[in-house]
Amino acid sequence: MCQQCGYSQSQWSGRCPECNAWNSLVETALQVQSSKLKVQNEGRIFKLSDIKIDEAGRVKTGETELDNVLGGGMVAGMVVLVAGEPGIGKSTLMTQVALNSYGAVLYVCGEESAAQVAIRVKRLSGSTSPSRPPSPKIGEGKGEVFLFESNDVDEVVQKFEGEKPGLVIVDSIQTLTTADLAGTAGSVGQVRECAQRLTAVAKRAGIPIFIVGHVTKEGNIAGPRVLEHIVDTVVWFEGERGQPVPGSVVSVVMEGKRPILAEIQALAVPTQSPVPRRVATGIDYARMQTLVAVLTARAGLRLESTDIYVNVTGGIRLADRGVDLAICLAIASAFLNRNLSGKIAAVGEVGLLGEVRKVLGLERRVKEAKKLGYSVASAESGKSVAAAIKKLLRD
Repeated sequence: MCQQCGYSQSQWSGRCPECNAWNSLVETALQVQSSKLKVQNEGRIFKLSDIKIDEAGRVKTGETELDNVLGGGMVAGMVVLVAGEPGIGKSTLMTQVALNSYGAVLYVCGEESAAQVAIRVKRLSGSTSPSRPPSPKIGEGKGEVFLFESNDVDEVVQKFEGEKPGLVIVDSIQTLTTADLAGTAGSVGQVRECAQRLTAVAKRAGIPIFIVGHVTKEGNIAGPRVLEHIVDTVVWFEGERGQPVPGSVVSVVMEGKRPILAEIQALAVPTQSPVPRRVATGIDYARMQTLVAVLTARAGLRLESTDIYVNVTGGIRLADRGVDLAICLAIASAFLNRNLSGKIAAVGEVGLLGEVRKVLGLERRVKEAKKLGYSVASAESGKSVAAAIKKLLRD
């Protein structure tokens, strides 16, 4: 069975015929699955006009930014996969979500013992029972956290359906197994089957669930690719660099009505050919060429013999003109090998005369940047791109 796409065949080969991944086929013993879930998962037909949508019924995680990413909170039956590098803070965040939740929380401890989780709770809140009245049953305690030590997904499903918690956290999916399928915990078949069973019971019971997932050494989510399609949402955590690096500038862009922070990276190196290379990833190529011309003509940067590469991290595609100033600062920073003078987010449109113009939604952008600890450089910081470079880039 392919570890990347879940494709199966009767014999081994070096390359998966489905996704063309090399050395991804692993021998997996399959058994006939139990028919219990099939009986419980009988299909139901709903008339669209009869379905009531309760926007106020979203479950708040208590973490403002996480709630914003999830559209205001978690809806009934929502399944969220939380992934990231080891030590990035997945378990810590899930513990904070459990502590902040108003309803009863079932925390499935697959990686750690209940005592280890209790130690983390005490570290985060100063107590193992932070402002929560004791409750003997999950359904009776509001704001109570219940720790459940188990690696059997069928036991988790039974507790899930029997106790009816307000929120379930599974840490992690790679530690769960089912007796209906051969293979060790973390294998492709086990991860896929456990995720499917958890998702099915979450939809059936209408209870939201967080699933913590590991990553491979290549930086991908461990397990089959189908895991990312089974869940409703994948939340990926990345760490920040400790020291500023020349060529990196943050901007605040508008995606619909929501302002988000995006990092612009630039690399400027002496060209080895008569015609310098210009490579743009995540932004319009013609726009980058225009901004390079503005920097050459209006800011005095001799870029005619320099290869320039500009990239938007995270694979985001930006069409917002408010990112112009950040692109110019990133190119200038890389070319001059100078960092920004502080934790600054650059927002502004750059004209052909080198002027920096205000953009729409500036107030919301400034508010979002300040909330995340950034000061904003805009048209008010420098009327021209040359002045902004002189003011914001330190020697």
